[in-house]
Amino acid sequence: MAFVKAVPVGQHWVGSGHPLLWIMGPCVMESADFTMMMAEKLKQLSVELKIPLVFKASFDKANRTSGKSFRGPGLEGGLRILERVKAEFGLPVTTDVHETAQVKPAAEVIDLIQIPAFLARQTDLIFEAAQTGKAVNVKKGQFMAPTDMRHVRTKMLEHQNPNLLLTERGTFFGYGALVNDMRAIPQMRAIGCPVVYDATHSVQAPGAAGDKTGGDRTMVEPLARGAVAVGCDALFLETHTDPDRSMSDGPNMVPLDQMGALIQTCLALRSALPVKAFQAAQESK
Repeated sequence: MAFVKAVPVGQHWVGSGHPLLWIMGPCVMESADFTMMMAEKLKQLSVELKIPLVFKASFDKANRTSGKSFRGPGLEGGLRILERVKAEFGLPVTTDVHETAQVKPAAEVIDLIQIPAFLARQTDLIFEAAQTGKAVNVKKGQFMAPTDMRHVRTKMLEHQNPNLLLTERGTFFGYGALVNDMRAIPQMRAIGCPVVYDATHSVQAPGAAGDKTGGDRTMVEPLARGAVAVGCDALFLETHTDPDRSMSDGPNMVPLDQMGALIQTCLALRSALPVKAFQAAQESK
């Protein structure tokens, strides 16, 4: 397992020598009350299971199958909600940005700037994010080879920001399906960045539900287990109290009441990995 330098995300660190980081939350901010309720429940879960957790929720789901789909409260309203999450629950927060104009306002609030997979090659967006000095999480495009993400790292370093996470979230294969190649995790770690595995978006079936994205949440846990086994540094999981009634990405979200068991399974796998011996060898060099 390659050694990767740790990246700070709020009060947590992610990378070699640090616990598995959990990036969790609902797909979209359906309302302020809903988002705060989810943050409170996830904070409780993080305390009970003693896991480092970053709260995630989107203020704008700009990449929708249908132009009529619910998108969220927008930039200003969404950032105010995330400010409340940080203030009331002490959780680091993340959300996705889609345009360069959104980056600076978001960076004033969030701890981790997320760039969606379809925008992984948008140079101006990566440059703008890098210039904030914040940690940046770039999701690998479904159309990109894992090794191509080295160019994202180069762009970040051109602006003197080494705080980059790379996320694997599946690869397009034919139509309406994503294929998960677990080789992508060690391949992207070899670039020198901590790697996140997005277990919920990896089970999407784009456009499979007519004017909505489909998915199969029963595959989330098996894929998450596989990602932990091959050495991911963080897991990204979207969750909801009632996914089937959610306003975005319901088919691939994990019900909140099932999340504890999934986490405990992944932690057990993580504890079985020979990471401590590896880390001790690295530190002795």
